[in-house]
Amino acid sequence: MNFPFYIARRYLFSKKSTNAINIISGISVLGVAVATMALVVTLSVFNGFSDLVASFFTDFDPQLKIVPVEGKTAPADDPVLSEIKAMPEIYVATECVEDQALAVYNGRQAMVIIKGVEDNFDSLTHIREKLDGDGTFELHAADIQYGILGRQVIDVLGIGYYYFPLPLKVYAPRREGQLDMSDPADGFIEDELYSPGVVFEIKQSKYDRNYILTSIGFARRLFDQQGMLSSLELRLKQGSDFEAVKERIKQVAGDKYQVMDRYEQQEDTFRIMKIEKLIAYIFLTFILMVACFNIIGSLSMLIIDKKDDVVTLRNLGASDRQITQIFLFEGRLISAIGAIIGIALGLLLCWIQQTYGIISLGSSEGSFVVNAYPVSVHPLDVIIIFLTVLAVGFLAVWYPVHYFSRRLLK
Repeated sequence: MNFPFYIARRYLFSKKSTNAINIISGISVLGVAVATMALVVTLSVFNGFSDLVASFFTDFDPQLKIVPVEGKTAPADDPVLSEIKAMPEIYVATECVEDQALAVYNGRQAMVIIKGVEDNFDSLTHIREKLDGDGTFELHAADIQYGILGRQVIDVLGIGYYYFPLPLKVYAPRREGQLDMSDPADGFIEDELYSPGVVFEIKQSKYDRNYILTSIGFARRLFDQQGMLSSLELRLKQGSDFEAVKERIKQVAGDKYQVMDRYEQQEDTFRIMKIEKLIAYIFLTFILMVACFNIIGSLSMLIIDKKDDVVTLRNLGASDRQITQIFLFEGRLISAIGAIIGIALGLLLCWIQQTYGIISLGSSEGSFVVNAYPVSVHPLDVIIIFLTVLAVGFLAVWYPVHYFSRRLLK
């Protein structure tokens, strides 16, 4: 057995001549444990919110989205896109045309994003699970073009119910030709949408307040994009190796198209959440550093208390380096024990929150998307926290131990 570690362990758990040293050692362990527990719980809550947001995006965003690198649109019959659609791992491939337009209903207007999709869009995403109303997912019937509005779009336009008796007027600027100032309306393409009796609610303002789903034929006529697409959206067959297929698609797409998964499609949102999580981690690490000052006080008093033991150890043949290592191991043991206790308590609190939802988001149920704070424990975070606590604790005790040891061993 390592001699300095053996002595350090005996010093940590044995009764000291001064009871205050035992109390300060306990406070040191408790301080490290509380700071560690705070790290585990806080980072897990950030993970919970991130996973929650990701689940909402999943209901609208495809697994993979291919967009042109230059310009808004690309030819739908591009051989590169045809090759991608023909891959055996592709389960659903949907062409989309998406752009901004002006929606007008009964004198009220709103800027919206018209997203024209093919009829298999409900197989591409989980949009059917987010529909509300007594109708069904339908984009067109004969010459009638349907529009499925976001929940908040209905509120902005003042429609108020799923079936609107008047057609929804949609305007988009003409792509070609000069604007006749004597007839400004001639500079816009006008078309009409009707309701299939449903609206969608993703519970994300980005979609619910801005998007209208319709057929790709309507969008191509409205935006004068015949034979073009804004994006090709894909869903893979179950059991496919997602990362491997994505890399193959990237190789086929080359520099002409950008291939994005769900997280890359929402890169700005997840980047902000990652930055917030990093800032929380940094601030809590500073709190951990403050908690480690208790270890310094505990070791200082222990070194003074064991002055006679140091003389005995030197007479028995222990080197100055071994004696210094005894107190270094003492500080490291306090950090390690505090880290283990803190992680255990943090995981316990996370489990209680996941199971029972003790801490709610609001006083009234149903006010938020979820009633309680979401929690998700990531094993990598736990490993990082444990290593952080050990590193901060080891660094905190290194200088004071060497300083007091030098004075004691003179």
